[in-house]
Amino acid sequence: MKASRIAAVGALAGSAVLTLSGPAFAHVSVAAEGTAAKGGYATVDFKVPNERDDATTTKLEVNFPTDHPLASAQPEAIPGWKIQVTKAKLDKPVELHGEQIDEAVSKITWTATGDGIAKGFFQKFPVSVGQLPEDTDELVFKAIQTYSDKEVVRWIEVQQDGQEEPDNPAPVLALSAASEDHHGSSGSSGSSGSSTASDKSEDAEDAEAASNETAAAPADTSDTTARVLGIVGIVVGAAGVAYGVLAGRRRTNA
Repeated sequence: MKASRIAAVGALAGSAVLTLSGPAFAHVSVAAEGTAAKGGYATVDFKVPNERDDATTTKLEVNFPTDHPLASAQPEAIPGWKIQVTKAKLDKPVELHGEQIDEAVSKITWTATGDGIAKGFFQKFPVSVGQLPEDTDELVFKAIQTYSDKEVVRWIEVQQDGQEEPDNPAPVLALSAASEDHHGSSGSSGSSGSSTASDKSEDAEDAEAASNETAAAPADTSDTTARVLGIVGIVVGAAGVAYGVLAGRRRTNA
């Protein structure tokens, strides 16, 4: 087989791979701006690409997880989109900032007031959420995408361990390990006070040590100067003796 024919076959195969793998990457997804730590708060973006050549995306509906409800979810205002937040009663109340919350956001719907998301473009829909659960590594948000021609794509299939990615995977938010500074993670006031006192004691010791070092500095400097002068004097004296001996030898030889 000629080299040109091999190149043509390779290019065709590569094109086929790209064509087949393209749709797998063009699905509705969710990702945190920064980190989404367990027990904390985060801003997440629902990213929606338009996959159609002859239609625009005019509506997005995101269903929030019921197994790990989020007591707070505030969407960011987006020009050209109407936003509707739907809440539902919880089977079991959750505690947020010391208060019992008996309802949570169950769904957020974005509806385009204009043309929506055009061909070759995507749109991000930011939402501030929290308090994130501490007993799971991920949150699943099932999403429904609607096009201007009334076509509906349901991104609701959950990825199963050890299996290939489904055709219409649901957006999944990965949670990182709990951070030390999230709400409710600080220790008791007693331990905090003890820690503060210890810190102050250590600061005082450091200050005293620094003061002693500063006071000792002139003495050390003076001692070093004296030693240097003494060594210089010895060297000069030795040079003078050597010069005298050489001068005496010259006179004797003369």
